[in-house]
Amino acid sequence: MPRKQSETLTEAELRLMNVLWLKRSATVHEVMQALPEKPPLAYNSVLTTIRILEKKGYVKHVKDGRAHVYMPKVDRTDATRFEIRHLVNRFFKDSHELLVLNILEDENLDAEELHRLRKLVEGSK
Repeated sequence: MPRKQSETLTEAELRLMNVLWLKRSATVHEVMQALPEKPPLAYNSVLTTIRILEKKGYVKHVKDGRAHVYMPKVDRTDATRFEIRHLVNRFFKDSHELLVLNILEDENLDAEELHRLRKLVEGSK
């Protein structure tokens, strides 16, 4: 039985999307050149992942001679918001308040971050 395709971006997909968001358009070869050398990825792995991104609606392509040039259909902000909505729905019962409370209760939150968050909350009243 084939594995169900993830609604959200996998780590591998996010790596490629980061390149496409930065470059705005690229061939598979150009994406590969922009990726960090470690861990190395094979051409076919990058191509397969980009095709999955295209099926998911994150990427589109145009033909340029024999090459396919890929570009993001979804900008980083929209992708981030989708990921957060998915997280809130999955772990916090559709409650943004529970998400924020969870963040505020995080022991790794330093005083400076807490101060910035407080200012943001006060500014949105």
